[in-house]
Amino acid sequence: MDALSSLLGKLSAIVWGPPMLVLLVGTGVVLTIRLRGLQFRRLGEALRLALTPAGRRADQPGDISHFQSLMTALSATIGTGNIIGVATAITAGGPGALFWMWVTALVGMATKYAEAILAVRYRVVDAKGEMSGGPMYYLERGLGQKWLGVLFAVFGALAGFGIGNMVQANAVAENLHEAFGVDYRWTGAVLAVLTGLVILGGVKRIGKFTGVLVPVMAVGYMAGCLVILALHASAIPAALWRVVHDAFTGTAAAGGFAGAVVMAAIQKGVSRGVFSNESGLGSAPIAAAAARTGHPGEQALVSMTGTFIDTIVVCTMTGLVLIITGSWDDGVGSARAAQQAFTQGLPGQWGGLLLTFGIVTFAYSTIIGWAYYGEKCVEYLLGLRAVTPYRWLWVVAVGLGGAAKAWGGAAREFGLFWDLADVLNALMAVPNLIGLLGLSGVVVEETRRYLAATGR
Repeated sequence: MDALSSLLGKLSAIVWGPPMLVLLVGTGVVLTIRLRGLQFRRLGEALRLALTPAGRRADQPGDISHFQSLMTALSATIGTGNIIGVATAITAGGPGALFWMWVTALVGMATKYAEAILAVRYRVVDAKGEMSGGPMYYLERGLGQKWLGVLFAVFGALAGFGIGNMVQANAVAENLHEAFGVDYRWTGAVLAVLTGLVILGGVKRIGKFTGVLVPVMAVGYMAGCLVILALHASAIPAALWRVVHDAFTGTAAAGGFAGAVVMAAIQKGVSRGVFSNESGLGSAPIAAAAARTGHPGEQALVSMTGTFIDTIVVCTMTGLVLIITGSWDDGVGSARAAQQAFTQGLPGQWGGLLLTFGIVTFAYSTIIGWAYYGEKCVEYLLGLRAVTPYRWLWVVAVGLGGAAKAWGGAAREFGLFWDLADVLNALMAVPNLIGLLGLSGVVVEETRRYLAATGR
């Protein structure tokens, strides 16, 4: 197992090297230019569509509302990456890593927009009468490259067990054990049962569940962060200046010469930013394809707000809490740094309770959202008959992920799960990004049609 951990660490460093960073950010830049900065010009309209009754019409084709589609996507994206992932980025790359998370998110909004518009444009109705869509469909039906669609579906079905399953269950188990002494095996068992109760009901039950859970967990966590920031308001300007300054000069808890530290800030900022908001991975458009919408451009606007909420809002709050409390450079590791930041930031036990609430709810919602992504990939590969077995396998994996730390060996190393998720994320991102670049003309065409149809 030690050899496996070492191998995954090396593979993670390779797949998230300069070529992948250039491909991810470069795709977002290309789409931003071709769409003339639409993510900035139309953000207000997008938020209105996503969060008001106007975006919840029932008279359009699809399975769930704009709001439920966004909440399903956010349930998968707002996860432990928003807390421990941010801590990992900042402890390894310094405060400047947060700046590169912002950059990734701002151009990633265009990427998320393009993913959604293609998902709705090329979606199909399956044998159950439900919508199915995502990169595998626009790679096959739009780009004409079915083999790329198959590759994405294979990587997506497997990646879910890393980014959306075992990483999340592992984080919940560790946090509950540290905070309350809960046995890892009990956490795994309870998580597995709760997961099964939701995902076995299909996308409509998932949409209804996440439509309630995600707003509650996000608002609760952000409210706690705002209290910490208010208590340390005088330190916020200096923290923001350090984020920008260190993005180009470099300061990391681990030290190192300037060039290496700047590269670490960029690498960790981009990789953890993508891990958090999933722009470019191709996962979120699977949820977008299920939305009730009259035009692909409408749902695309809604989908891009997910990246804004996830990274620009939630991750920024976590990052600032880490920086203003000084816990990021105490040399205690990412998970401990997050715990230390919140316990120092709020008096009494409130900080620890806020962190526990955030990790448990964020992780559980991610498990639910990614279960849907994974089953749609399996459905594309093997048909509807494979969906139910996949759901049960997912539930079992949740239990194993939560209980893993009760066993010896490399399972005790939290980094093993993060490295596995990093490698699988990169593998599924590559065919998706190829599809986005190859179909960028379709994205522009559909956008023009939508803006013309709505008189904007």
